[in-house]
Amino acid sequence: MRIAYVSAGAAGMLCGSCLHDNTLAAAIRRLGHDIALIPTYTPIRTDEEDVSLGRPFYGALNVYLQTRSSIVRRAPRFVHRILDHPALLRWASKIGSSTSAAELGELTLSVLMGEEGPSRLELERLVSWLRDSFKPEVVHLTNSMFLGLAGPLKRELGVPVICSVQGEDLFLDGLVEPYRERVLDLLRRRAGDADAFIATGEVYAKRMREMLGIPEARMNVVRLGLNLAGQGGASVRRPPEPFVVGYLARVCPEKGLHVLAKGFRELARKAGKERVFLRAAGYLGPKDRPWFTELRARIAEWGLDDRFEYLGEIDRAGKIGFLSGLDVLSVPATYPESKGLSVLEALANGVPVVQPRDGSFPEMIEATGGGVLFEPGSAEGLAAALGSLMEDPSGRRAMGERGREAVHRLFSDEVMARETLKVYFAATCTS
Repeated sequence: MRIAYVSAGAAGMLCGSCLHDNTLAAAIRRLGHDIALIPTYTPIRTDEEDVSLGRPFYGALNVYLQTRSSIVRRAPRFVHRILDHPALLRWASKIGSSTSAAELGELTLSVLMGEEGPSRLELERLVSWLRDSFKPEVVHLTNSMFLGLAGPLKRELGVPVICSVQGEDLFLDGLVEPYRERVLDLLRRRAGDADAFIATGEVYAKRMREMLGIPEARMNVVRLGLNLAGQGGASVRRPPEPFVVGYLARVCPEKGLHVLAKGFRELARKAGKERVFLRAAGYLGPKDRPWFTELRARIAEWGLDDRFEYLGEIDRAGKIGFLSGLDVLSVPATYPESKGLSVLEALANGVPVVQPRDGSFPEMIEATGGGVLFEPGSAEGLAAALGSLMEDPSGRRAMGERGREAVHRLFSDEVMARETLKVYFAATCTS
């Protein structure tokens, strides 16, 4: 099967959607299918081998300038090629990473409007390449913000269009009015253009069905999958103390590092600070640096500066090494998380997790038996859960082993790829 997978670059940062899309495309390719992972806006970033095309479509600068200026829309094609130059897009990535969702309403509308919008030239270029060069049998859009492409792609290519939903509700909630309601209205109208949708969990599938008015029969659930090469080897024997709590995610308020810091403070107060340590890693963008500086200052005020370490962004080998040095991982997101890749990665390496009873996490814990849940936003509940695992080393290790076995059996990239292919084949048979 020939598959065109349209993926959104994340302005130079490592994000769960880019990692997911690249892992899925690589796994589908290993199963013998021809898949083009097509980056949009900016190149994608991944901590594995990048299998995407070398050139992006819907380049961030072109979309931005065409949305703002009719002069750019009428410019010769060579001008648009210059704007898609990798060096310029890397520069745009630095700007984009400091831009909040609230500022992106106009651009979001531009893409959702499809051939009726100001970025229609980018849509025409994508359609032309797919029709004349790649000739796919199915097109997969990475999230519902691309639903403006679905109708024209189906009409021009004569193939089914699949759309993933993976975290865009947080983006939508961040848009300011009047853009949020206008975007939601367009999404609901464009949702009928997609042949099928894919969500990574039942809870999120239900949320997006209700938000976009999608019939239940058109929503499929395909669990996340990991490239498990090099993960889950022999357990590293750690000294009994200090008890090391880890955080692996983007460093921002939404992912809840401040909640973990408060829970860690309570744990240190009860257990003794010399017995515990908090280690964090992940991408820190420009717009979140002031917030993180303030958080570090509070940690110092609590007398815990020497019990906290931030390692920055780490590569795949560094990630596996980081996880092997933890007793437990917690990423207490402050919103209903739709993915939670780092939680699966911890479990794949035998590290139990402590997560909010919200979003995708209850499903993960139920499927793997590898963690403990607490009430969302409760630093006290988080501290109590961490404390119970700290005082039960054998139970903690058994929980980690259950998680490891379940992830390697149920959440591999091959399992994810085969389940996704079932959706593709079903769509091609009914379209």
